[in-house]
Amino acid sequence: MPHGGWVLSLENFTKLELHEGYATVGSGLLLRDLKAPRQFYAPDPTETWAALGGTIATNASGSRSFLYGPTRHHMRALKVATMDGAIRTYHRGDKVDFPIPDIPIPNTTKHTAGYYLRPNLDWVDLFTGSEGTLGIILEAEVTLLPTPLDLLTAVIFFASDEAALDAVDQWRQIPGLRMLEYMDANSLALLDNPNRAALLIEQIGDEPHDLLEQADALWNDSWFANNAADRERFRVFRHSLPERVNDTVRRNGSLKMGTDFAVPIGRNRDMLSIYREQCDKYFPNQYVIFGHIGDAHLHVNLLPTTIDEQSRAKQLILDLARSAVSLGGTVSAEHGVGKRKANLIDLQFTQDQIDSMKEVKRHLDPEWRLGVGTLFPHQP
Repeated sequence: MPHGGWVLSLENFTKLELHEGYATVGSGLLLRDLKAPRQFYAPDPTETWAALGGTIATNASGSRSFLYGPTRHHMRALKVATMDGAIRTYHRGDKVDFPIPDIPIPNTTKHTAGYYLRPNLDWVDLFTGSEGTLGIILEAEVTLLPTPLDLLTAVIFFASDEAALDAVDQWRQIPGLRMLEYMDANSLALLDNPNRAALLIEQIGDEPHDLLEQADALWNDSWFANNAADRERFRVFRHSLPERVNDTVRRNGSLKMGTDFAVPIGRNRDMLSIYREQCDKYFPNQYVIFGHIGDAHLHVNLLPTTIDEQSRAKQLILDLARSAVSLGGTVSAEHGVGKRKANLIDLQFTQDQIDSMKEVKRHLDPEWRLGVGTLFPHQP
């Protein structure tokens, strides 16, 4: 939402031109409408009603990022309106033509907090993930990949978190594994499932890898897809969790408090342990943990019911963000920080690094008109 100024709608920018290996799309095209025969667009954020421009602005990723990476990896070109009144098309390989600082990023597989800055940077990489604060993305050329002929898809249940985490460590090595997602016991209870933990997987090919069968799983209770209808049912099962969370929050009459933190792969168990300990202490039975465990990127959603609980939830989110950074992680792995979480930038970067980012914004938006309050809570 804007803090003053104008709202610019791009919902009618719905261009879709399909080619072999790529598509040209308008920024208002919905993810669900980007379909091509025998090809697919790899980024898979939960909300298929999201517009391509929004997912590019936040460098979104989703469940398939375990294999394919975030949106930035799939951008070939961007058409951008800039605040000097120009409309330019930047192709992959076109370098930024003004000095760019080198801002170190955490050793995580995903990171979208602040600007992606390094010497010899492509314009495409600069605008992707900049949350609409540097220019207005009008159109994009995105990579399409060949649709796999066969997929092994499953929802595998476990008697404990530890058994699920052991499986995650084993399964990361499976060739062609493109999805490795997690749900905790509270998440499953919200979906009326009695199990203690679940892993959702997708593997290219139709034969289970040996490592898959070595896990200490509840095999008799687990689900395996035999056809496209089964795979769609599993997708709905996974995507219905955020919807249930949102419904719960609405009934409670409060804001959803969620994390988007990721840590280095080797600190995955440590971060989950911190989540569990702190949430059980301050919000027992009022939270769910789920998401991209293959990338050590889990979402915690707190479910406060009162004003006091909402205030306590804000403080807990801040404490958990500090913990993620202390483990070498990021305060935003795939959503960006927007306005409500712009204060987390101070935990991730030094003041000098933040000032360097602001210099980049001043170069492209000298009057500071784009996305006021986004990324940087206070205009300089």
